[in-house]
Amino acid sequence: MSKIAEVNLKKLRPYGDIMDDGTIQLAFTLPVEATPEAREAAVLLTQKMGFDQIKVATMEKAANGFAFFVIYARLKHTVDFTQIKVLKVDAQKRSREEIDELIRTRIGRKLVVLGACTGYDAHTVGIDAIINMKGFAGDYGLERYQWLDARNLGAQVQNEDLLKLAIQEKADAILVSKVVSQHNIHIRDLKELIQRAEKMGLKDQLIFVAGGPRVTHPMALECGFDAGFSVGTKPSDVASYIVEEYLRRQSSQKPQENAKVTAVSGKGKKRGGAK
Repeated sequence: MSKIAEVNLKKLRPYGDIMDDGTIQLAFTLPVEATPEAREAAVLLTQKMGFDQIKVATMEKAANGFAFFVIYARLKHTVDFTQIKVLKVDAQKRSREEIDELIRTRIGRKLVVLGACTGYDAHTVGIDAIINMKGFAGDYGLERYQWLDARNLGAQVQNEDLLKLAIQEKADAILVSKVVSQHNIHIRDLKELIQRAEKMGLKDQLIFVAGGPRVTHPMALECGFDAGFSVGTKPSDVASYIVEEYLRRQSSQKPQENAKVTAVSGKGKKRGGAK
């Protein structure tokens, strides 16, 4: 049996040199000079974090009035890994070729995807990594997909302008990247976009996806988005979700349409019988 299989998942804690030893490396700065008193303060603070067997590996002067510490310590606490449930995006991961083929055979037209950094956020690294042709971590961006019409609108795009463009271009999905999060401005901007979309009757017509270093899937759902992606997301992750969600919505609409047709046919038969 491998060492991984021997781990007690009900009492999980960090691994250092020996399995289940709880060893962790910490690094932080205190706004005091590097003195013996500062070292003791660092140890006491580490104890309050729930650590014991504390060893100060490094105490150095970071600047005038600042001391930098590297500390090794043992974490006393554990977590029950078997009880952890995480709400995450439910979509099968597909390659670029598989996604293109799926759109070609199941949809028959290019899906229009608009991406932007909204509000006054000027950080385009995230949206560039997802949409631009070069992509991220060896995973090509959405611009390289043959059956996606992906457009990177850049930074500081206002919510109202983004939605108007979505109507004009008959978009299928909107990708919003948020990096700046001071005073939770990213959450306010995301909610404001969805509120506008609801007023314009677009909420259920478009697929809304949020992304960024402070964005999580549960947070995106709370803001009214359909999905949220965070650090490490690759273009194919987003493309897989968009296509799967589009097809899911298509399939859920067909029974309703069939029900309407049946109801109309039934009414016609009744009238015919009355004659």
